[in-house]
Amino acid sequence: MFTATTQHFTARRLALTAAAATALVLLTAGPAAAHMEVESDKAQALAENVEISFHAEAESDSAGIAEVRVILPEGIAPGDVTYGEGPKGWKFATADDGYTVKGPALKTGVSAEYSVVVRQLPDAKQLAFKSLQTYSDGSVDRWIELDEGGEQPAPVLKLKAAAPGAKPIGSPSPSETPSATPTPTPSAEPTKASASPDVEATASEDDGGVSAGVWIGIGAAVAVVAGAAVYLVRRRGATQQ
Repeated sequence: MFTATTQHFTARRLALTAAAATALVLLTAGPAAAHMEVESDKAQALAENVEISFHAEAESDSAGIAEVRVILPEGIAPGDVTYGEGPKGWKFATADDGYTVKGPALKTGVSAEYSVVVRQLPDAKQLAFKSLQTYSDGSVDRWIELDEGGEQPAPVLKLKAAAPGAKPIGSPSPSETPSATPTPTPSAEPTKASASPDVEATASEDDGGVSAGVWIGIGAAVAVVAGAAVYLVRRRGATQQ
Protein backbone atom coordinates (compact mmCIF):
# COMPACT_ATOMS: atom_id res chain seq x y z
CA MET A 1 0.00 0.00 0.00
CA PHE A 2 1.41 3.35 -1.13
CA THR A 3 1.61 6.12 1.40
CA ALA A 4 1.60 9.82 0.60
CA THR A 5 5.36 9.95 1.13
CA THR A 6 5.93 7.09 -1.27
CA GLN A 7 3.79 8.77 -3.92
CA HIS A 8 5.73 12.02 -3.47
CA PHE A 9 9.09 10.33 -4.04
CA THR A 10 7.71 8.45 -7.03
CA ALA A 11 6.45 11.64 -8.65
CA ARG A 12 9.76 13.39 -7.95
CA ARG A 13 11.71 10.51 -9.47
CA LEU A 14 9.59 10.61 -12.62
CA ALA A 15 10.12 14.36 -12.92
CA LEU A 16 13.89 13.99 -12.58
CA THR A 17 13.90 11.19 -15.15
CA ALA A 18 11.93 13.31 -17.61
CA ALA A 19 14.26 16.28 -17.11
CA ALA A 20 17.31 14.11 -17.67
CA ALA A 21 15.79 12.67 -20.84
CA THR A 22 14.99 16.14 -22.10
CA ALA A 23 18.52 17.34 -21.41
CA LEU A 24 19.92 14.33 -23.22
CA VAL A 25 17.77 15.01 -26.26
CA LEU A 26 18.83 18.67 -26.32
CA LEU A 27 22.50 17.80 -26.00
CA THR A 28 22.20 15.24 -28.76
CA ALA A 29 20.22 17.52 -31.05
CA GLY A 30 22.49 20.54 -30.53
CA PRO A 31 25.36 19.57 -32.84
CA ALA A 32 23.02 18.04 -35.44
CA ALA A 33 20.88 21.18 -35.62
CA ALA A 34 23.89 23.35 -36.36
CA HIS A 35 24.38 22.94 -40.11
CA MET A 36 23.52 24.45 -43.47
CA GLU A 37 19.99 24.16 -44.80
CA VAL A 38 18.53 24.58 -48.28
CA GLU A 39 14.93 25.01 -49.41
CA SER A 40 12.81 26.16 -52.35
CA ASP A 41 9.13 26.66 -53.09
CA LYS A 42 9.65 25.22 -56.59
CA ALA A 43 11.65 22.12 -55.70
CA GLN A 44 10.61 20.13 -58.76
CA ALA A 45 12.66 18.43 -61.45
CA LEU A 46 12.99 20.49 -64.67
CA ALA A 47 11.36 23.53 -63.04
CA GLU A 48 12.60 26.82 -64.49
CA ASN A 49 13.78 30.04 -62.83
CA VAL A 50 13.84 28.46 -59.40
CA GLU A 51 14.83 30.51 -56.36
CA ILE A 52 16.81 28.46 -53.83
CA SER A 53 17.42 29.76 -50.30
CA PHE A 54 20.33 28.79 -48.05
CA HIS A 55 20.72 29.16 -44.29
CA ALA A 56 24.29 28.82 -43.00
CA GLU A 57 24.15 28.62 -39.22
CA ALA A 58 26.86 30.39 -37.23
CA GLU A 59 28.77 28.03 -34.95
CA SER A 60 31.79 30.07 -33.92
CA ASP A 61 31.80 31.88 -30.59
CA SER A 62 34.57 34.25 -31.61
CA ALA A 63 34.21 35.03 -35.35
CA GLY A 64 31.51 35.88 -37.88
CA ILE A 65 30.74 34.22 -41.20
CA ALA A 66 32.52 35.96 -44.09
CA GLU A 67 32.14 33.57 -47.03
CA VAL A 68 30.15 30.61 -48.31
CA ARG A 69 31.42 28.58 -51.24
CA VAL A 70 29.13 26.07 -52.96
CA ILE A 71 30.00 23.21 -55.29
CA LEU A 72 27.04 22.78 -57.62
CA PRO A 73 25.48 19.35 -58.15
CA GLU A 74 25.60 17.62 -61.52
CA GLY A 75 23.11 19.10 -63.96
CA ILE A 76 23.50 22.75 -62.86
CA ALA A 77 26.14 24.85 -64.60
CA PRO A 78 27.64 27.91 -62.88
CA GLY A 79 26.50 30.06 -65.81
CA ASP A 80 22.89 29.10 -65.10
CA VAL A 81 22.98 30.52 -61.56
CA THR A 82 22.38 34.16 -60.65
CA TYR A 83 22.43 35.93 -57.30
CA GLY A 84 19.19 36.62 -55.49
CA GLU A 85 19.50 38.23 -52.06
CA GLY A 86 22.09 38.04 -49.29
CA PRO A 87 23.77 39.87 -46.43
CA LYS A 88 24.44 43.55 -46.98
CA GLY A 89 27.64 44.15 -48.90
CA TRP A 90 28.08 40.51 -49.96
CA LYS A 91 28.99 39.77 -53.60
CA PHE A 92 28.38 36.79 -55.85
CA ALA A 93 30.97 35.22 -58.15
CA THR A 94 30.94 32.01 -60.19
CA ALA A 95 33.75 29.46 -60.37
CA ASP A 96 34.45 26.44 -62.57
CA ASP A 97 32.50 24.10 -60.30
CA GLY A 98 30.13 26.41 -58.46
CA TYR A 99 29.95 29.87 -56.93
CA THR A 100 30.95 31.97 -53.92
CA VAL A 101 29.09 34.59 -51.90
CA LYS A 102 31.16 36.69 -49.55
CA GLY A 103 31.56 40.09 -48.02
CA PRO A 104 32.02 41.88 -44.71
CA ALA A 105 32.01 39.38 -41.84
CA LEU A 106 28.70 39.07 -40.04
CA LYS A 107 28.46 39.57 -36.30
CA THR A 108 29.44 36.61 -34.18
CA GLY A 109 26.53 34.25 -33.79
CA VAL A 110 24.60 35.66 -36.80
CA SER A 111 23.71 33.08 -39.45
CA ALA A 112 24.22 33.81 -43.16
CA GLU A 113 21.10 33.68 -45.27
CA TYR A 114 21.14 34.17 -49.03
CA SER A 115 19.40 32.97 -52.19
CA VAL A 116 20.25 32.19 -55.81
CA VAL A 117 18.12 31.67 -58.90
CA VAL A 118 18.72 28.62 -61.09
CA ARG A 119 17.70 28.74 -64.75
CA GLN A 120 16.42 25.14 -64.65
CA LEU A 121 16.72 22.27 -62.19
CA PRO A 122 17.97 18.95 -63.58
CA ASP A 123 15.83 15.83 -63.85
CA ALA A 124 16.82 14.30 -60.51
CA LYS A 125 15.29 13.19 -57.21
CA GLN A 126 17.52 15.32 -55.01
CA LEU A 127 20.40 17.78 -55.25
CA ALA A 128 23.33 17.99 -52.83
CA PHE A 129 25.02 21.41 -52.52
CA LYS A 130 28.43 20.76 -50.92
CA SER A 131 29.37 23.93 -49.06
CA LEU A 132 32.36 25.47 -47.30
CA GLN A 133 31.51 28.06 -44.67
CA THR A 134 34.44 30.35 -43.79
CA TYR A 135 34.68 32.63 -40.76
CA SER A 136 36.57 35.90 -40.31
CA ASP A 137 39.30 34.11 -38.32
CA GLY A 138 39.94 31.68 -41.19
CA SER A 139 38.22 28.66 -39.66
CA VAL A 140 36.04 26.62 -42.02
CA ASP A 141 32.95 24.45 -41.58
CA ARG A 142 32.86 21.83 -44.35
CA TRP A 143 29.31 20.76 -45.11
CA ILE A 144 30.26 18.20 -47.74
CA GLU A 145 29.25 14.76 -46.47
CA LEU A 146 26.62 13.00 -48.57
CA ASP A 147 25.63 10.73 -45.67
CA GLU A 148 22.64 12.28 -43.90
CA GLY A 149 23.86 10.75 -40.67
CA GLY A 150 27.29 12.36 -40.96
CA GLU A 151 28.57 15.04 -38.64
CA GLN A 152 28.84 17.61 -41.46
CA PRO A 153 26.18 16.68 -44.02
CA ALA A 154 25.86 18.66 -47.26
CA PRO A 155 22.57 20.53 -47.64
CA VAL A 156 20.23 18.44 -49.79
CA LEU A 157 17.22 19.69 -51.75
CA LYS A 158 14.67 16.95 -52.46
CA LEU A 159 12.77 17.36 -55.74
CA LYS A 160 9.30 16.34 -56.82
CA ALA A 161 8.90 14.51 -60.12
CA ALA A 162 8.93 16.67 -63.24
CA ALA A 163 5.63 18.08 -64.47
CA PRO A 164 4.04 16.31 -67.45
CA GLY A 165 5.57 17.56 -70.69
CA ALA A 166 8.49 19.29 -68.98
CA LYS A 167 11.70 19.14 -70.99
CA PRO A 168 15.25 20.37 -70.56
CA ILE A 169 15.76 23.87 -71.93
CA GLY A 170 17.06 23.68 -75.47
CA SER A 171 15.24 20.47 -76.46
CA PRO A 172 13.29 21.03 -79.73
CA SER A 173 9.51 20.75 -79.63
CA PRO A 174 7.71 18.52 -82.20
CA SER A 175 6.88 21.57 -84.31
CA GLU A 176 10.55 22.52 -84.37
CA THR A 177 11.80 19.10 -85.47
CA PRO A 178 13.64 19.46 -88.79
CA SER A 179 11.86 18.01 -91.86
CA ALA A 180 13.21 14.76 -93.29
CA THR A 181 13.14 16.25 -96.81
CA PRO A 182 16.57 17.65 -97.59
CA THR A 183 16.70 21.31 -98.44
CA PRO A 184 18.12 21.92 -101.91
CA THR A 185 21.54 23.44 -101.73
CA PRO A 186 22.57 26.30 -104.01
CA SER A 187 24.38 25.23 -107.16
CA ALA A 188 28.12 25.36 -106.86
CA GLU A 189 28.42 26.54 -110.49
CA PRO A 190 29.27 30.24 -110.56
CA THR A 191 26.80 32.58 -112.17
CA LYS A 192 27.93 33.61 -115.65
CA ALA A 193 28.01 37.31 -116.36
CA SER A 194 26.07 38.58 -119.35
CA ALA A 195 28.22 39.08 -122.47
CA SER A 196 28.69 42.54 -123.98
CA PRO A 197 26.80 43.46 -127.21
CA ASP A 198 29.98 43.06 -129.33
CA VAL A 199 30.63 39.62 -127.96
CA GLU A 200 27.01 38.58 -128.50
CA ALA A 201 27.13 39.84 -132.10
CA THR A 202 30.26 37.82 -132.80
CA ALA A 203 28.64 34.76 -131.30
CA SER A 204 25.57 35.23 -133.52
CA GLU A 205 27.75 35.46 -136.60
CA ASP A 206 29.62 32.34 -135.64
CA ASP A 207 26.35 30.48 -135.14
CA GLY A 208 25.36 31.28 -138.74
CA GLY A 209 28.24 29.16 -140.15
CA VAL A 210 29.88 32.05 -142.22
CA SER A 211 31.91 34.78 -140.63
CA ALA A 212 31.48 38.46 -141.43
CA GLY A 213 34.96 38.56 -143.02
CA VAL A 214 33.97 35.99 -145.63
CA TRP A 215 30.91 38.00 -146.66
CA ILE A 216 33.02 41.14 -147.00
CA GLY A 217 35.45 39.29 -149.27
CA ILE A 218 32.64 38.01 -151.48
CA GLY A 219 31.20 41.50 -151.80
CA ALA A 220 34.56 42.95 -152.83
CA ALA A 221 35.03 40.27 -155.50
CA VAL A 222 31.58 40.96 -156.92
CA ALA A 223 32.36 44.67 -157.06
CA VAL A 224 35.61 44.04 -158.93
CA VAL A 225 33.93 41.77 -161.47
CA ALA A 226 31.14 44.28 -162.01
CA GLY A 227 33.63 47.08 -162.52
CA ALA A 228 35.60 45.03 -165.05
CA ALA A 229 32.44 44.24 -166.98
CA VAL A 230 31.47 47.91 -167.19
CA TYR A 231 34.99 48.80 -168.40
CA LEU A 232 34.90 46.18 -171.18
CA VAL A 233 31.48 47.29 -172.35
CA ARG A 234 32.55 50.92 -172.58
CA ARG A 235 35.78 50.05 -174.38
CA ARG A 236 33.96 47.92 -176.96
CA GLY A 237 31.55 50.78 -177.66
CA ALA A 238 34.41 53.20 -178.26
CA THR A 239 36.09 50.84 -180.70
CA GLN A 240 32.99 50.39 -182.83
CA GLN A 241 32.66 54.12 -183.26
